[in-house]
Amino acid sequence: MKLAQLLNLLVQEKGSDLHLKTGTPPRGRVDGQLHLLNPTPIDNAMMMTFVNEVLSENQRKTLGKHCDVDLMHISEGKRFRVNVFRQDGSIAMVMRLIPSTIPSIDDLGLPQILKSIALSHRGIILVTGTTGSGKSTTLATMINHINEERSNNIITIEDPVEFRHKDKKCLVTQRSVGIDVPSFEHALKYVLRQDPDIILIGEMRDKDTIKTAITASETGHLIFSTVHTTDAPQTIERIVSSFPQDEQDQVRIQLSTNIKAVVSQRLLKQSGGGRLAALEIMISTPSIRKQIYEDDLNKLYNTIKEGTSEGMQTFNQVLYKYVEENKITAEDAIAAANRPDELMLELRMDGLA
Repeated sequence: MKLAQLLNLLVQEKGSDLHLKTGTPPRGRVDGQLHLLNPTPIDNAMMMTFVNEVLSENQRKTLGKHCDVDLMHISEGKRFRVNVFRQDGSIAMVMRLIPSTIPSIDDLGLPQILKSIALSHRGIILVTGTTGSGKSTTLATMINHINEERSNNIITIEDPVEFRHKDKKCLVTQRSVGIDVPSFEHALKYVLRQDPDIILIGEMRDKDTIKTAITASETGHLIFSTVHTTDAPQTIERIVSSFPQDEQDQVRIQLSTNIKAVVSQRLLKQSGGGRLAALEIMISTPSIRKQIYEDDLNKLYNTIKEGTSEGMQTFNQVLYKYVEENKITAEDAIAAANRPDELMLELRMDGLA
């Protein structure tokens, strides 16, 4: 087996991720499920050949020191985000295909309100979801929309840089941690001196990153980032709980003022093949800001549910619509729902389940 052949096969199968693990055959993720790409198990020598093909000397040292390393790999003109890591005394590797072109919001069939959200002038916009839910793609489409509509200075800090943005109306500077800058912390320390209008932080990883993002938004910048949370209430709670107890009230005040939107998403198996994104969208309104300020997060769900006229929507509302349009099955919708009992009742009442 050659690594390039496996990557080509993944592309041919319209897969998203190549999984390589010593002692087992290579697998590819296609429409959310893992499939064998070759029946031959990968032995240790073969895995080391793959690893040596993608890692530089410095990256090998990082793997030896930290037991995992992130990087980008190019194979026959296609870009792959790579994570190499140790497991059970051996090496494993996951390679994710990065699309060569950035799709538009319309191309992906995402809600039109994302265009308005992207063109906010200041504040914090968060895209949340589990690993593999398409957060990076959604962020890239929003940055691309700004790039086509405004004349701004956009700076991204990513680990690593995935989607490559060309300068259109905007000047887009992309910094890759470990290549262009030693760490997120270092990049964020100096980013405000680089005259940005918009800052994309690849991930809200810790208290210091969050504090810098809030400070930047308060000084008139528009901040984009991601959080590994499943919905808006959990996102707000995760951010606040990152701070010591005596700082949390102040953080709630700052969030209530500066959060513009939280877009939470997950990918679903589409009837007839392929996948589509379901998005919960929370937009900052007086009611939303009041509930964040007063730490009344249990009310956010109903406020989002009742805010359709402002562009908001819950997962259940989107899932119901997809079932009604025969895009997904009722079973898959219920399995993906945050409130499955509520969705099941609604579908049954309308004869859809």
